Amino acid sequence: MLEAWQEQALREQARRLDGVDVEVYRQFDRDPLAPVIGLGAVDLRVGFFGRDPGREEIRHGIPFIGTGGQHVRRTLYQHLYGRPLPDFDRSVAVGEMFFWANTVPYKPIGNKAWSMAVKKRFQPLMRAVLARQWRGNALITLGREAFLWFGIGQSRDMRRALETFWRRDDRFETSFAIDLDTDAGPERRIHLYPLPHPSPLNATWFKHFPALLTARLQQLDVRVDTLHVG
Repeated sequence: MLEAWQEQALREQARRLDGVDVEVYRQFDRDPLAPVIGLGAVDLRVGFFGRDPGREEIRHGIPFIGTGGQHVRRTLYQHLYGRPLPDFDRSVAVGEMFFWANTVPYKPIGNKAWSMAVKKRFQPLMRAVLARQWRGNALITLGREAFLWFGIGQSRDMRRALETFWRRDDRFETSFAIDLDTDAGPERRIHLYPLPHPSPLNATWFKHFPALLTARLQQLDVRVDTLHVG
């Protein structure tokens, strides 16, 4: 759950944000100033970090619930329970076993990526969400933009290191350690486990995504009884 100052700060930024898809918010009678993030229990060990919400995310008020998100959730359910995801409600329930956040928690028109200027405006707030609302240390990033987001506000050397890592052939098999710091307290180290974006528009990787995510879950020893920080 967001702290009151975080909710207020996000809403203030949204008031000055051009390019929000207000028609979709209006269609589903949703507040265009309300962030769609997801969060989850603070002690969940593994989190997912993506780009921004789409149409279905606004419709349901839940992140990663559209076509790409269902691709993720089907794989999570299959891995945890050894059987196919039976229905939409179970896809919502399995998501509650992981922490969720994104770069900018508002839907852009046409699902175009937000500009770097917009991401920079929201980055301190979303960095605080990760640092204050979550105690896990394994974050699965979905797509190039979500991974390179961690270079915003960092040194040139760190940005270069992230970009170099993303170009590696084994980037979807290894991890990248980074210190997560905010003005609110001491930094802590988390590990980024990048994966491709799960959208069906990502023709290169879409069909390979379930196997890649399953490998990550095995790598992180994700089981029903290992979901929480010890």
